[in-house]
Amino acid sequence: MAEENFLSQVPAASALFLREDEVRRGIEFLFFAHASLWRSIDAQLAEQELGRAHYRALYFIARQPGLTISDLLALLGITKQSLGRVVKELEARDMLTTRPGNRDRRQKELRLTDAGRTIETAIFALLRDTMSRAYTHAGQQAVTGFWHVSEALVPARDRKRIAGLGRDPT
Repeated sequence: MAEENFLSQVPAASALFLREDEVRRGIEFLFFAHASLWRSIDAQLAEQELGRAHYRALYFIARQPGLTISDLLALLGITKQSLGRVVKELEARDMLTTRPGNRDRRQKELRLTDAGRTIETAIFALLRDTMSRAYTHAGQQAVTGFWHVSEALVPARDRKRIAGLGRDPT
């Protein structure tokens, strides 16, 4: 009940939505929403002895099997050294495999193993449930608005890469 009261007190954006107070409110909601979303899976990650970086890699490889190391680096925006550590750990735990690329043998393509898919699917279910509750609360128009704002926050040069997720790379 307290949650419903808080959420129903969030006012609609004013016609002056570019004022500093409104921009700050949006930034604060992004900070807290992001933290809350990730906290929803932290216990499951800890149970699997995985960190958030491991899950982000599993998630994107699940979305696009055959993703290359360089494409995953670009999606995650992390250093090659950090990704290398994550990939090695996931490979050692039999959650993913690497193989030479079909088009360029120097590239490494990443694929989840059955174990990796099982863990990614279980953790994704928690994220899906959290997002579904928020989407249900906000309604279809708000979800569309959220997508528009989120897309506008992504640099134009990265939007095509994001739009291609979940599609066959060949």
